[in-house]
Amino acid sequence: MKRYLVLARAFLASDLQSDRVVPPSGFTARLTVFAAAAMAFLAVFALALSFAAGRLSDRWSDALAQSATIRVSAPQDQIDRQVTAVMGVLETTPGIASARQLPPEETQALLAPWFGPDLPVETLPIPALIELVEGGGGFDAEGLRLRLQAEAPGAVLDDHDRWRRPLVAAAGRMKLLATGSLLLIGAAMAAMITLAAQAALAANGQVIRVLRLVGARDVYIARAFVRRFTLRAAGGAAVGAALAMIAVALIPAGDDGEGFLTGLSFEGGEWIWPLLLPLMAAGVAFAATRAAALRALKGLM
Repeated sequence: MKRYLVLARAFLASDLQSDRVVPPSGFTARLTVFAAAAMAFLAVFALALSFAAGRLSDRWSDALAQSATIRVSAPQDQIDRQVTAVMGVLETTPGIASARQLPPEETQALLAPWFGPDLPVETLPIPALIELVEGGGGFDAEGLRLRLQAEAPGAVLDDHDRWRRPLVAAAGRMKLLATGSLLLIGAAMAAMITLAAQAALAANGQVIRVLRLVGARDVYIARAFVRRFTLRAAGGAAVGAALAMIAVALIPAGDDGEGFLTGLSFEGGEWIWPLLLPLMAAGVAFAATRAAALRALKGLM
């Protein structure tokens, strides 16, 4: 541990003689800072998208996991009798904590997004809906379907499994998309920093040849480029990540049910991840600049 601290202190310590090799300003400096800031800004939103997708999937999955719905479709003169039969079946089914028939007001609220709030539920042949809540151990869905088919032919059980599976799959794809986006962002940052380092090396070719003549090794020269570009990338990424975190914090928070974008934010310990982006950017810049500098120095005669 002490060795790594010594190396980090030596890396961060200013070496004015070696720093003269790298121009302190110019388009390479602006390019490095801008690329790091832009990529960190996009990376924060990619992280927020990943976390928001995971929370949305968990919320919907949890809401649907402990509940099921029975739809009773029958002629008006038989629907009450079949609802009574369904309730009797549910009372004797293990694993069901409670069951109730949805009143017309709740049925109207469920249909309001499609048909509007003024739908005359009482005058329409709408199936009766029975909501049931699972107990701790759950219930046998297939066995319940068979019993309903025998006792109430118009009753259809929906255990929401066909809703849960797409949600879990969608969350997995969203997380995969966010991971792929972060990898692409890191690759783009590495490419931009590599180009900037190569441009700086080419612009200082004559100075590098003079340093070699006086005995400077390639590792010494490369260290100047690595240090300068690593610090530039870390500083730019810190600015970009800070601006993105402010933008994410300013996104208006709405009701969980209003939509996906209202949950595009970080919660609790998730705020740590954007703070790590400058360190990640510094690591990418370190590796990219070191490889580019050593490769370019071998080509300079």
